[in-house]
Amino acid sequence: MSFSTLGLDPSLLATLAALGYAAPTPVQREAIPAAIAGGDLLVSSQTGSGKTAAFLLPALQRLYAPATAPGIGPRILVLTPTRELALQVQKAAHGYGSTQRMRTASVVGGMPYGLQLKQLSRPVDIVIATPGRLKDHMDRRTVSLGRVELLVLDEADRMLDMGFQEEIDAIVARIPKERQTLLFSATLDGIVGHLAQRVTRSAKRIAIARVAETRPDITQHALVADNDAHKVRMLDTLLRESDVDQTLVFTATKRSAEELSGSLLGKGFDVGALHGDMRQRERSQMLQRLRDGKMKVLVATDVAARGIDVPGINLVVNYDAPRQAEDYVHRIGRTGRAGRAGVAVTFLGHGDRHLVRQIERFTGNVVTMMVIPGLEPRNMPRSFRRPG
Repeated sequence: MSFSTLGLDPSLLATLAALGYAAPTPVQREAIPAAIAGGDLLVSSQTGSGKTAAFLLPALQRLYAPATAPGIGPRILVLTPTRELALQVQKAAHGYGSTQRMRTASVVGGMPYGLQLKQLSRPVDIVIATPGRLKDHMDRRTVSLGRVELLVLDEADRMLDMGFQEEIDAIVARIPKERQTLLFSATLDGIVGHLAQRVTRSAKRIAIARVAETRPDITQHALVADNDAHKVRMLDTLLRESDVDQTLVFTATKRSAEELSGSLLGKGFDVGALHGDMRQRERSQMLQRLRDGKMKVLVATDVAARGIDVPGINLVVNYDAPRQAEDYVHRIGRTGRAGRAGVAVTFLGHGDRHLVRQIERFTGNVVTMMVIPGLEPRNMPRSFRRPG
């Protein structure tokens, strides 16, 4: 099947051909014609399946038709969990719609209100937003959602995990009921299913089976830590290993990221922090330093580190153990990229044996317990395996 069979406008087809898109992915084959037909969709697909094009191409197609309501507010509204994803979607929209005259606005946290106010004060076709910042603009009455024709909820499960349910409900309440809604999520069960019932009508469900991926070459270890001081000493030792190029260290909170990066800086490491309270410009500069090899260690929270793709990272350290096995997979996936080998090390508390079991069941891989000579835990719990 080719894109020409999906009902797309010839100008969009020409752009896709120029971009080198040969054939649609499974989610694109299923979702694009259904979205163009005008009905609501509930789509479950994994990251990397091509879902962004699956909702952006029908959205851009809609812009060829006259608006259904007057005003300067957006006709298309895309909600995403993070500003990084919002900016990626905005960039993709301009890429796919390069032959169209359209205006987009990115309404996300960490960016100046002034620029967003300027964008929203003019006619705009597509707004890509994080729920929290868009709700702020709604409260300030600086955005009009009265002519939204198409609402896209991208990574709905992630938005709900991040606590955006109230903001999403408030936003949906301000959008015309006569609209089309496309909800994309890794899963459509649980709280995502409840959200879908509230925001869609007679939605068609599209479930794309997960594709077996080539497993990256990542060696996985775990170390038992007595306390924070013990973790700091073990981290210092790991970072000084001669075969470590660049390291990504995960912490549970923004405060921990700042404090740990400051501590490592005092020890002489080229280190930076990345978390949700930083402005977008600061975060972009930090990531560029990492990509350029000017930084050896980056300490980050889960949300801030989403989407980091730096081949030089050959060590990931879970300074604070992840809460769920899914988070663990996302974290360690920052290493072992571009065909290179990587190492993932997780610091565990004395009562975290259950986490190792969850990770091993979820990934099908073995997490090897290890100790650093001279930094053994005072009391290795019997429930943990001995180093192999």
